[in-house]
Amino acid sequence: MFQAFYESWLEVGQQLIHGAVEGTQQVLELWWPASRSEHGEHGEHGEHGEHGDSSPQASGPVTLSARQQRLLERLARCPTTSQQVVKRSRILLALAAGESVSRIARTLATTRATVYKWWAWWRRQAPAIARAEQQERSDHRFSAFLTRCLRDAYRSGAPATFSPQQLVKIIALACEHPSASGRPITQWSSRELAAELTKRGIVTTISRATVSRLLREAKIKPHRCRYWLNAQPADEAQFHEQVRLVCMLYRHAAEWHAQGIHLLCTDEKTGIQALERDAPTKGVMPGWIMRMEANYTRHGTRCLIANLVVATGQIVSPSIGSTRTEADFLAHIQRTVAADPAGQWIFVLDNLNTHQSASLVRWVAQQCHLTEDLGVKERRGILKSMASRAAFLADPAHRIRLVYVPKHTSWLNQIEIWFSILVGRLLKRINVRSTDELDQQLIAFIDYFNATMAKPFKWT
Repeated sequence: MFQAFYESWLEVGQQLIHGAVEGTQQVLELWWPASRSEHGEHGEHGEHGEHGDSSPQASGPVTLSARQQRLLERLARCPTTSQQVVKRSRILLALAAGESVSRIARTLATTRATVYKWWAWWRRQAPAIARAEQQERSDHRFSAFLTRCLRDAYRSGAPATFSPQQLVKIIALACEHPSASGRPITQWSSRELAAELTKRGIVTTISRATVSRLLREAKIKPHRCRYWLNAQPADEAQFHEQVRLVCMLYRHAAEWHAQGIHLLCTDEKTGIQALERDAPTKGVMPGWIMRMEANYTRHGTRCLIANLVVATGQIVSPSIGSTRTEADFLAHIQRTVAADPAGQWIFVLDNLNTHQSASLVRWVAQQCHLTEDLGVKERRGILKSMASRAAFLADPAHRIRLVYVPKHTSWLNQIEIWFSILVGRLLKRINVRSTDELDQQLIAFIDYFNATMAKPFKWT
């Protein structure tokens, strides 16, 4: 009886040991398939070959067709291919070239297990890839097929922390004014938003870093503010008609320029300060932004009257002086028109009183050979008021014509865009010792802008 019991346990133990050995062999074949060579367990170069490991080709080489190799090489070189696809393409190309696992791992900065993994993957998928190659004649679509095969499979990842309803409420709160939540502040911070979300019970808990990330993804920037001037016209119909007229002029600028008609945007940039810093500016270095001395000596101010050619984006006939009086503006217009005395000129500008002066009306009437009675300033006729003078200057029948943008719509005048370029590229960091030096730098910048940056603005 004891003998039978012993033999039974011995048989069970042998079966368990046999199963464990088979399982170990399967694991070794999966992760180290090259442990056996075509020439036996101890091949020509010893147990692990020439480079300290057996090559995967010992258990079956990676074989690529000429088309597969060409497309994998293209994927490996393409700058828009993801890095995971590039590395996997290079692994397969190196295996097909007969390189050893260790050399491939060292060259591509990866692990031997990764190389073995993609060797085994290609051996399994090779028949399916060959069938797809036969069916797909287009290199472009077959390359896309290879790219999909070499990418990681989609993984859903961890479940979302917040529901769609919670995300909508988070964004809605960020768009509210803080005073609606009883907070005496004018802008939200991520910390205060996190506290308010918890207080309202929208979320159980949320960190300020998570709030910042959600706001970035939604492109919401509560910390930023920009000045905005709202036009409040007395006559809506007239306002829209003026806006349409200016936009129509911009739309036909290139066509009219080819016909010799000059369309210019004109305005003044006043109060340009000639600042001399009390200490030299410290330049940019790695990890160190430019430092400008805060204290300065002001040597006076200048006024720039500029014309922007809408069709080309160039600045022409700039006038620089210390004032912007009626006489200054008239002299600027006269000097601009002198470039083509017989040509047709259209100036887009704002409603400043110097742009509607009596002297400007008289000069335009003289240039257009108008003999009608202009009246008396502030009493009768065309010269009576600014409104009557503006109507005369804007008459489309005149060879020299002024078109006025509505009040509080400086954004309609393209010269304002150029003034912002002037401030950002020159005036913001300027350092001069006199107004004469400031004048020279302004003229030099205009010449540089015309030669390198000038182009028509894309008006939308």
